[in-house]
Amino acid sequence: MNSQKFFICALLMMSFFLQVKSQDLLSLIEDDKDAKTEKDYTIATFKTTRIINMHTLESVGPRTLDFRISHRFGPVNTGSYNAWGIDGPANIRLSLEYSFDGRFMFGLGRSSYEKMVDGFVKYRLVRQTTDNKTPLSVTMFASMYYNALKDVNAASNGFDKFNPSTNRYSYAYQAIIGRKFSPSFSFQIAPWMVHYNLVEKSSDDNDMFGVAGMFRYKFSKRSAITMEYAYRFPGYSDKKYYDSMGIGYEIETGGHVFQIHFVNSFGLVENQFLPFTDTQWNDAGIRLGFNVSRVFTL
Repeated sequence: MNSQKFFICALLMMSFFLQVKSQDLLSLIEDDKDAKTEKDYTIATFKTTRIINMHTLESVGPRTLDFRISHRFGPVNTGSYNAWGIDGPANIRLSLEYSFDGRFMFGLGRSSYEKMVDGFVKYRLVRQTTDNKTPLSVTMFASMYYNALKDVNAASNGFDKFNPSTNRYSYAYQAIIGRKFSPSFSFQIAPWMVHYNLVEKSSDDNDMFGVAGMFRYKFSKRSAITMEYAYRFPGYSDKKYYDSMGIGYEIETGGHVFQIHFVNSFGLVENQFLPFTDTQWNDAGIRLGFNVSRVFTL
């Protein structure tokens, strides 16, 4: 599969759906009378566009810019000499994310790990309604990643593994399906695919698949407990990797949403933590991390 063409097709499909943004997918097959009925949509299924690492079904509001800082410390099992991971190594991501209508959203970010540059698009295809005539929300997600690392072996062996430059690209796709079951509890599930143009060994598959689940339990006006788990379908590498899992606490403070959590993945973007999480909860290979979100209405 040519993933660059696939990514472009995904953008074109989202652009088409944007042209019919005044209607839900289901409204396209309803009669004219029902199509003119004003719908009351469920709001705040999740408080922000991320739960821990994973995207939620939410987008930012109309004409809203979200500036995000994400940080992961080193693993807890490095012990007291490393302050249980506080001394690092750390991974930091900065990003800007924007939506002009509250349904179609795009963003750009940069992570310190692998000097990864990422861009994504996201579209709220179907929205849950309060009368349950539309019981679920569906959001489509597509992203592209550029690994800006230098090949450290190129000088010694005369071969640059990132030549041609298309070897630096990878992609991820998700269909995010979720529901707000009550004012306190929300849940979503997301089948995912990650494609790498360049793999470590010729025997490795370029495409990796899995499914992720997550929930948010709100126990006070501004606080919630969150959890996410991303299952990897096995058999894509002879290396030992683990499913990414995180547990967190979320608090809203005015225009900020602060999330603190423990997670076993070091990567902060989908092409890193979904297929290649290399530490596990069983031996305290977990990391303290946090996300800070600040929104601006433009």
